[in-house]
Amino acid sequence: MKNISYIEDMKEWRSEFSFSIPINIRFSETDMFGHVNNVSPFIYFEEARIEFLKSLGLFGETEGEEGIPIVADLQCDYHRQMFFGESIRLYVKVNDVGNSSFDVHYMALNTEEELCITGRGRMVYINPVTGKPVSLSDGMKEKLLSR
Repeated sequence: MKNISYIEDMKEWRSEFSFSIPINIRFSETDMFGHVNNVSPFIYFEEARIEFLKSLGLFGETEGEEGIPIVADLQCDYHRQMFFGESIRLYVKVNDVGNSSFDVHYMALNTEEELCITGRGRMVYINPVTGKPVSLSDGMKEKLLSR
């Protein structure tokens, strides 16, 4: 397996995931060769990230918080082709929490538990009016580090 800059120890990294959602690969997500188009994993990441944040109570109306989460950067590494009609399980975890941002990691496994894609991205909380970063509250940091 190729070296992935955000993963030091693959076995340890894989063991740290606890939250996941199922993804059924739709025909519209494939290209003319029948495998998942290279942009589709970013849609899968978004779906899983939203469900993850909802599970923590950090998506939508968050009482007392003045910021909204935005994606600052996002990357994907492709390890195995995926095809229409297949199912994957997409895992999400918070890898690092900063003052106004946090790093999210992603892992997709097929039904044989084979690694298909990995990814990471930085989420930044910003003030929706000014566009400037806002500090994460202690309560938000606690929730993000709880999984």
